[in-house]
Amino acid sequence: MFSKYNVFLIPFFLTVIGYSQPYQPLLETDNEWHFTTCYNGCLTDIYYTNSDTLVNGLSHKILDGYHYISRTFLLRENTEEKKVFLTKINPNRIDTYLLYDFSLEEGDTFEMKNPISPFPAEGGWFVLDSIRNRPFQETEIRRYFYFSPHPENTVSNQNAIWVEGVGSLSIINAPGGYPELNSVGSLTCFYKNYTLFYTDENEETPICEETILNSDELILFQPEIIFHSSTKEFIIKSNEKWHSCVLYDVLGQQLAVNHSQDENNWSLQEFTLPNGIYFIKITFKNQVITKKILWKND
Repeated sequence: MFSKYNVFLIPFFLTVIGYSQPYQPLLETDNEWHFTTCYNGCLTDIYYTNSDTLVNGLSHKILDGYHYISRTFLLRENTEEKKVFLTKINPNRIDTYLLYDFSLEEGDTFEMKNPISPFPAEGGWFVLDSIRNRPFQETEIRRYFYFSPHPENTVSNQNAIWVEGVGSLSIINAPGGYPELNSVGSLTCFYKNYTLFYTDENEETPICEETILNSDELILFQPEIIFHSSTKEFIIKSNEKWHSCVLYDVLGQQLAVNHSQDENNWSLQEFTLPNGIYFIKITFKNQVITKKILWKND
């Protein structure tokens, strides 16, 4: 038999259920981040998840573009635990970092790791001050996690913001980084499966434009890319001209750039490089492709 208290408890319980929402995974989609930095003008760089790989028997997404052209930055997610990890492939070792824990509750503490970023690699302890549901495009909700440095944190002095399903509002490998357009930079647009999932509503930020990973264009446009290690000649067979070709080493350091858009080949014979693996990033109008090459000296 229901008492008068049961009558009031049932609507309250239903209200709590109605406002709860399932966890929004980060890596179950093809993702693309637009990261903007403004000084005397704004420049937007793009990085994205590009294909899968296995490391130590665990599935990872490969990051590409921006500072991740070496394709040695890998992301892994445990959806049950709501945690996201970064795996960094180095020449002699593999490093793994816990970047995000979206199972945290208000008042919890979290040790921020910002590996290979402009922020302190050991960012120290932060406190999750609040979790807020914020509307997106009227009909959707995004969960925002607001952190501040722990009172005993002597390393970091700025706040951090995460968005569930997106990551940090700074660069992805800096969960403890403060997003600031006129300093290190800030995330301005984020796409999941070629659909806008997050955008900065600040009027000073650039308008989100069509993604470089547009699915229809990727299907229609599949250039053939060939590298002959014996002749050191790089050939692109495509009806579309490239905007640029950039040669990188495995650490992501830029070695050379080619802007000869009227040609379909690039001779690398003038370069004297140690034997090893290198990467060439080819930028077309609507697509960026990275090709791994094996350099062998005769």
